[in-house]
Amino acid sequence: MNERLRVALISPVAWRTPPRHYGPWESVVALLASGLVEHDVDVTVFATADSETPGRLVAVAPRGYEEDPTLCAKVWECLHISEVFERATEFDLIHNHFDYLPLTYSQLVDTPVVATIHGFSSPDILPVYEKYNGRVSYVAISNADRSPTLDYVGTVHHGVDVNRFTFQPQPGAYLVFFGRIHRDKGAAEAIEIARCAKRRLLLAGIVQDAAYFREFIEPHLDGERVTYLGSVGPERRDSLLGGAVALLHPIAFAEPFGLSVVEAMACGTPVVAYNRGSMPELIQDGVTGFLVQNAVDAVDAVARVGRLDRGTCRRHVQEYFTAKRMVDEYLGIYRKVLASDRLAQRPGPHQGRERS
Repeated sequence: MNERLRVALISPVAWRTPPRHYGPWESVVALLASGLVEHDVDVTVFATADSETPGRLVAVAPRGYEEDPTLCAKVWECLHISEVFERATEFDLIHNHFDYLPLTYSQLVDTPVVATIHGFSSPDILPVYEKYNGRVSYVAISNADRSPTLDYVGTVHHGVDVNRFTFQPQPGAYLVFFGRIHRDKGAAEAIEIARCAKRRLLLAGIVQDAAYFREFIEPHLDGERVTYLGSVGPERRDSLLGGAVALLHPIAFAEPFGLSVVEAMACGTPVVAYNRGSMPELIQDGVTGFLVQNAVDAVDAVARVGRLDRGTCRRHVQEYFTAKRMVDEYLGIYRKVLASDRLAQRPGPHQGRERS
């Protein structure tokens, strides 16, 4: 009889897992944990103490430091990561969703480590990934986000629980921007696109850059043509995305993924996005949305978005971006990594393996 696979999932401790409103990495960990439990995997989630999971929860940080400013982020991150690796012998595999810091512990334990790279916040962090390349098995969240200096065990696109998103065949009359209020995400560009398209715009998301918000967003907020709703939770997100004519996603960077893009399509809402980063992997141009180069093209796309079939947007997510598909692909990666690890440890003329 085979023993159950024991997997440790490292979630960030910026927000609760799953998040109350914002926290894309935490959302992925929560869905993955639930799916693995359904596959009879023995799952331990390392997250904040107020987190919820059908697996086993181990927590050091009482709350997310983004939700409680009295908590020192560096202190609780250090305690959080060390807790995982001090218990490494309890697991067959450690799956890191917490950026690059946990990699620095990977050579101190024999337990194989898989790391999902949720994008590179800066080229400055690449040396850490390069140092542990080969020792840690890297997973990309899109082909567009692969670094040429790293080796990958696979690419796994994020998935969503489609049942949490209500298909709305008939939209309202507004456009929506859903994401961090930051120049990278293009909130100001969304305002300009909506103005030129003569459409009402609803913005939702955390304010990550207060100065940007004050200078480029706040002057346009009138409660009629442009309205800022703040950071909305899952229930309001569903109706907000589903009621939109289109999601505007005028990103100013090569985004590694875009959960809001998939979530909007799950509601039947097409997406008008700047053709950067992972967007061609998520959106079928002319079918589930439009990939455009600039604001002028985006305004033209908004005029044509009503011709797209909203049911096709929903089916696109059901076929390619479900949580089940994501979980199945990660299980395949776990099997591959564990098989490779066992092979490397077989006795032979040169016992063991070299680690660079």
